[in-house]
Amino acid sequence: MNPLVMALLLVAALGVFGVSIRGRWKLLHLSGERPHIDRIGERFRLTLKYALGQKRLTRYKFAGLAHKAIFFGFLMLLLRTLILFARGFTDDPKFGYWIFDSGDLLGNFYGLIKDIYIVLVITGVVVFLHYRLVIKPKRMTLSGEGVLILAIILVMLLADVLYEGAGLVLASRDAAGLHFSIWEPLGSLLIPFLESAPDGTLVFLYHLGFWTHVTLVLIFLNLLPHTKHFHIITAIPNIFMQELEPAGKLKPIEDIEGRIEREETLGIRRIDQFSFNAILDFYSCTECGRCTDQCPAARTGKLLSPKKLTIDLRDHLYANQSGLIKANGDKSAAIDDLVPAVIDTEALWACTTCGACEQECPLHISFVDKIVDLRRYLVQEKGECSSTLQETFSSMEATGSPYGVGSDERMNWAAGLDVPLRSETEDVDILFWVGCAPATDERAKSIAQAMARLLNLAGVKWAVLGPEESCTGDVARRAGNEYLFQAMAGANIETLNGYHTKKILTVCPHCFNTLQHEYPDFGGKYEVIHHTEYLAKLMSEGKLTPTHEVNTTIVYHDSCYLGRLNGIYDSPRKILASIPGVTLVEATASRDRGMCCGAGGGQMFKEDEPGDERINFARADQLLETGADTISSACPFCMRMLTDALNTRQHIDIAQLDIAEVLLKSVTGA
Repeated sequence: MNPLVMALLLVAALGVFGVSIRGRWKLLHLSGERPHIDRIGERFRLTLKYALGQKRLTRYKFAGLAHKAIFFGFLMLLLRTLILFARGFTDDPKFGYWIFDSGDLLGNFYGLIKDIYIVLVITGVVVFLHYRLVIKPKRMTLSGEGVLILAIILVMLLADVLYEGAGLVLASRDAAGLHFSIWEPLGSLLIPFLESAPDGTLVFLYHLGFWTHVTLVLIFLNLLPHTKHFHIITAIPNIFMQELEPAGKLKPIEDIEGRIEREETLGIRRIDQFSFNAILDFYSCTECGRCTDQCPAARTGKLLSPKKLTIDLRDHLYANQSGLIKANGDKSAAIDDLVPAVIDTEALWACTTCGACEQECPLHISFVDKIVDLRRYLVQEKGECSSTLQETFSSMEATGSPYGVGSDERMNWAAGLDVPLRSETEDVDILFWVGCAPATDERAKSIAQAMARLLNLAGVKWAVLGPEESCTGDVARRAGNEYLFQAMAGANIETLNGYHTKKILTVCPHCFNTLQHEYPDFGGKYEVIHHTEYLAKLMSEGKLTPTHEVNTTIVYHDSCYLGRLNGIYDSPRKILASIPGVTLVEATASRDRGMCCGAGGGQMFKEDEPGDERINFARADQLLETGADTISSACPFCMRMLTDALNTRQHIDIAQLDIAEVLLKSVTGA
């Protein structure tokens, strides 16, 4: 070929690429935080499963297969590109680093595999062109950029086939014979079209195919840092370095009192405050829109789109790259607040923190933590949130309950029941954490009452904190009031540790998630069990036996904080399926695809953001489509939201029962 041209191409292309990558690398370190990489074995396992195995794309049949074809094709064809780069410096058309030389055993075998993957990649490209130009899914960003990249890939591969075919014809003329090569089948297919061409034309096509391929590879490489296809470089590192904490856990603001004294920002105000991992998330977004497609806020016409939020933050970061790098840690030179200049306030407050977006993302991008961090700044630094949330915070501070019910009323639900107080009981196997809703909400009280009866029937040694129990602070934390959350967590942990608490039973998934995953950061380490798992355990031990028929068709609604964020799907269904007379049916959207009721993230205590309809109404409609005459849930918040929706829809004929209430009916016949 031409060593000088090849050298100039490589130096120029790699030099420009190096400049681009250097800028992106510096942006990763804006916050000064370095990624903490531990549990290496687990990270490799997850990378194999989700990056190489592309586990989360299996839901999408044709798109998933097409992406796998292109992904593995790129890995396989990378060697081909490196071989062609080397051939640019030599006159040997068979050179393959002495191991994969054409004509040798490994070289021939690789040539066949290479052609197979070219076909697979071209097929994948055609599938994605069909998606972008014909189907045009609403979830995707349908820009010319995507079509351009696909066109580059297609032309690049066809150029390689042209190079191969012209080379075969030229070589066969020297050998005085044309024949089909099983080791180079795609190139061989061109022989009938090229065999009559003069040598000069063949040489031209041979060089055209070669230089087109290597040039497009280098152009493609330089486009990556400036397009959504940057994920080709960042995807595997992003999955490898993902947060390994439980899905429902938020990171605390460390030394919050000290930060206040030092007048340091609480939460995220500017783009330069995002961590290494957060910015790597921005780089890795493919704009596929699968996150937004599953977001309950977006599905009901709210302004929030997890995809748009990520893209807007990424584009803002890119637009200010030069200034941010020049500032070099000088915060006075940093750009202004992200909200509302970049992220709309209305969109920010529409999030229910259900995690549907995160569970759907093929590249494990996180969204909830970023939204909560932005809320933290608004609430704690600027005092900006809805008036109803302000009232909720005030109630939590004054009474220890978002419902504004004082500690002296915490035991009203237990009237007429045998409910032991922890302060009066020595021998306790498990502490029943009642929660604010079951202790105070009129509809939810029956959940606590059912649990009390079941625990006594099973002979469990249990007790409640009663007036000593206070809200876990979940609502405050996810609505951005981290200071209030930490204050409430500290008080609760002091009480729990004072009783040397080891095991806690909850009926609220939000309490379960907070006590199990978030209290350990503040010195509260307990074994926490949700009542669906505990009741299933009591049944397996023969301590509770459902014998009376409950003749009804039940559809079970998965709570996000129980199912998606904590993986508890089977025990509620196991309980219901074991009850005589119950016919259990499934909603189309169930288990990890179950739609949020709309209560999480503080939404329970504020109005929905403007949209086409309320989230709880949309979810209730999905459950009603099953034809069930009973909706069962395992979360007081879900129960309230679904009950409100059913009442508004005038479906008073549809029963709404907690798992514990259904089981109690079967155990006692009452």
